[in-house]
Amino acid sequence: MQLPSRLLNTIEREISKRRLSLLTKAASELSEKYRNRQRAAERFIATDVERLAYAAVRMPATFAAARAVFAEIRRLTPQIEINSLLDLGAGAGAAAWAAVDVFDEIEQITMIEQDRGLIEMGRAFARESEHGALNSAEWRQLNLTTAPSFAEHDLVVCSYSLGEIESGKARGILKGAWRAARQIIAIIEPGTMKGFGTIRALRDDLIEVGGHLIAPCPHQLDCPMAENDWCHFAARFERSSLHRRIKGAELGYEDEKYSYIAATKSPNQSAPARVIRRPVRRPGFTQLQLCAKEGLADVTVTRKDKEAWKRVRKTDWGDAWDV
Repeated sequence: MQLPSRLLNTIEREISKRRLSLLTKAASELSEKYRNRQRAAERFIATDVERLAYAAVRMPATFAAARAVFAEIRRLTPQIEINSLLDLGAGAGAAAWAAVDVFDEIEQITMIEQDRGLIEMGRAFARESEHGALNSAEWRQLNLTTAPSFAEHDLVVCSYSLGEIESGKARGILKGAWRAARQIIAIIEPGTMKGFGTIRALRDDLIEVGGHLIAPCPHQLDCPMAENDWCHFAARFERSSLHRRIKGAELGYEDEKYSYIAATKSPNQSAPARVIRRPVRRPGFTQLQLCAKEGLADVTVTRKDKEAWKRVRKTDWGDAWDV
């Protein structure tokens, strides 16, 4: 997976106007700030160089995670038409780019972001899109914690935004986001213990307000993950040569770890089970660790079961599994 070519070319064109050493330094400092942050809502991106560094190293990762989530939503709910998108905490618009890549029928996009510099950068990027809704998206400068309400949209996404806000306020935003979602809500956070902790708490809130969980959870029961464990997945994306230079990386790809929850307003079929770890593949058998409707389960598929063997060879971490 890679950023859409128009977005990638636009980012690289803007980056070419800056000294690579400044961008490399800014990218390193941003990573350090995130690792050592003291306050949930602490602001880290303060300069244009930092915003460009963010676009270079974080937009591809955010796009990859959001696109993976949206693709699973589309797979599970092919009957739902997504005509409008509301992105809360949009950053420079990576999730919206991912949404139009999956839901081509989107006609209206609203993106809410509090950083004026990111809005200006995201708007400039969006003008390069061939998708009409993204090209003409409405951008609003707004602090999510002070927003009284949000207009209704078919799909509401909070991508890497609620985990940066104090828990009580994040749960308040979720209630407003849920009221605004006509069809579906998706929440995406980093695939860390902290990120999953945010998802786990908001999962409970979604169930309480009547949300029908469709992914990744196969049930509405209490989350069966142990307190010292976390449910997360990985989206692999290609690093551009400029991305590798800025991050000082050698590999041509990166795996973005993420946790998420998606829920619909009306009942929909969830996956029978979800593969929550990388399959262990051995000659003659494959072991799967699943979250199923009855809770966590370990399943071994052997060559003797020809039908299941064909399926398991194509099954990976994060995929649905028909038990």
